Amino acid sequence: MSIKYWVIPQAIFVLPLLADTPAAKTKGVDPAYAKSITEYREKMENTLKSDTGWLTVAGLHWLKPGDTSFGSDAKNGFVLPTGKSPAIAGTLNFDGKKVSLKPASGSGILVNGKPFSNGALVDDGNGRTADLVTLGDLTMFVIERGGRIGIRLRDKSSKYRKEFTHRSWLPIKSEYKISGKFLPYPTPKKLRVPTVIEGVVEEHESPGEIEFTLGGKTHKAQVLKESDTELWLIFRDKSSGKGTYPAGRFLYGVLAKDNTVTFDFNKAYNPPCAFTPFATCPLPPRQNYLTIAVEAGELNYHVEP
Repeated sequence: MSIKYWVIPQAIFVLPLLADTPAAKTKGVDPAYAKSITEYREKMENTLKSDTGWLTVAGLHWLKPGDTSFGSDAKNGFVLPTGKSPAIAGTLNFDGKKVSLKPASGSGILVNGKPFSNGALVDDGNGRTADLVTLGDLTMFVIERGGRIGIRLRDKSSKYRKEFTHRSWLPIKSEYKISGKFLPYPTPKKLRVPTVIEGVVEEHESPGEIEFTLGGKTHKAQVLKESDTELWLIFRDKSSGKGTYPAGRFLYGVLAKDNTVTFDFNKAYNPPCAFTPFATCPLPPRQNYLTIAVEAGELNYHVEP
């Protein structure tokens, strides 16, 4: 497998060392509000550790036209973990548009939980639900990113899941829950957004910008559309690489009918690429490099590829 990743330098932790202590997380904060944030963070961790969480993502192979064999034998085009797959488990064919699967005889492969002999697989492009190809603890499915087609591998017993410790968060601070204005574009913009994997560019829709005050400064940032009532902010700030994840963090905001938007930076969290090198995380646009340190939300987590 040949994948070039952007090198994300290890961060130097300079933010408060009390970030993980319960007292630091709730000191001087309304108990009900602190409880809601704590429950949110616990849910985030449980989701990450689940059988379908990002810690199980253990491989990514971009397909070229033609046949690609897969299995545990090192001679395969896509090599699966030793001891978890037959030497040759099957063949994937990519005709430039769709991917077809032909399992090897006796491989035990299932597609969406059922025996499968031969045929095309549904990818996850345009919001589709991808077909799940399972083989014991392994699950594969076809992804589409920026016009490229690949196979993502999940492994329930991946090293990332086994070695995971915990997510780390900064103290809860009520002043980081902010309201701002949503400034819609006359027509939503189609954006080509670079990702942490070199050469992989995703297309997203931006309905507009948000304007808000934080740290005594007014900021404008471009947002992506998640739904009619939810906006997705990808941002960097002065803490990025100095305690928080170097590439930036994610945050969702609630959009009201009067175009006010509420963001709570206590919920700002690391993208999946902080936990696995096989995620295709979008990077923040330059406009979303905030000129202050956002000392709220999730701290960095180190995972060696």
